[in-house]
Amino acid sequence: MDIHYGFWILFAVMVGAMLYIDLYITDHQVGEKSFKSSVIWSVIWICVALTFNASLYFFYDNGHEKAMEFLAGYLIEKSLSVDNLFVFIMIFHALNIKSANQPHILKWGILSAIVFRIFFIMAGVSLLTYFHATIYLFGAILLWASFKMIRDAVSEEEQEIDVAENRLVKFINRHFRVLTDYNGKRFFTRADGKIALTPLFIALLMIETADIVFAVDSIPAVLAITHDPFIVITSNIMAILGLRALYFVLAGMLNLFRYLKHGVALILLFVAVKMLISEIYKIPVSVSLAVIFSILFLSVVLSLIFMKKDEVVN
Repeated sequence: MDIHYGFWILFAVMVGAMLYIDLYITDHQVGEKSFKSSVIWSVIWICVALTFNASLYFFYDNGHEKAMEFLAGYLIEKSLSVDNLFVFIMIFHALNIKSANQPHILKWGILSAIVFRIFFIMAGVSLLTYFHATIYLFGAILLWASFKMIRDAVSEEEQEIDVAENRLVKFINRHFRVLTDYNGKRFFTRADGKIALTPLFIALLMIETADIVFAVDSIPAVLAITHDPFIVITSNIMAILGLRALYFVLAGMLNLFRYLKHGVALILLFVAVKMLISEIYKIPVSVSLAVIFSILFLSVVLSLIFMKKDEVVN
């Protein structure tokens, strides 16, 4: 059997087993997700990704380069996903979604995000294959996204989501019945004999919309590292699958990620430049990986330093 098909099977088995445990068995646990269990599951998902990365290094064709591409893509997607989780926190807060109901929403949000990501990745790879000039469009998108993120990170204003002014919410309220006082964990319910939507379904739609918007940035960023669909898909999905546990870690350690947005903005700026100059000079994957890791490491270190200073002042 071709080794490439073998790795697709290995990836499917690993992801399938982890999804069954994480999204089915643990999803039947009653109550809110504890911080401790969320940390444990986040570590498990990272270890699974690193194990798969190691298997690429030792057994895949041109494994050394492919392993570095996977790790670079994984770090980019993971860092962008963490920034995406800040939006999820604001969505749940704006809609007053109980902590006990958030894992249920995140489960379906992540599963559907996987489908969307695979579609966008294949579309992006096809565009780069048949219309190579698209690389400059992707580079421009990342350049704009990085400057926008830097502007938002530098701004001292606290960002909030105004549900009443959200276009998606306005459309749903005009065309469907929504029970704003619903306190259960269902997406749909019955009121006066008719089907009605619940705030959980609104939250799910807003999360999906946010993820699609973020995919416009994250997928071109990974394509700046490699055009190999296998590496792009596996690194993206491995990064996405641990987001549910990581969400509750993030919610309990917001100060640890204080300067993450600054770091992600710099990473997007780097990969944008990498794309735009690719015809002149191709930056080695090893250099890209070193730059990405250094920026993320520095972001966390600065966040820890200033978090300690804030604690001393308070």
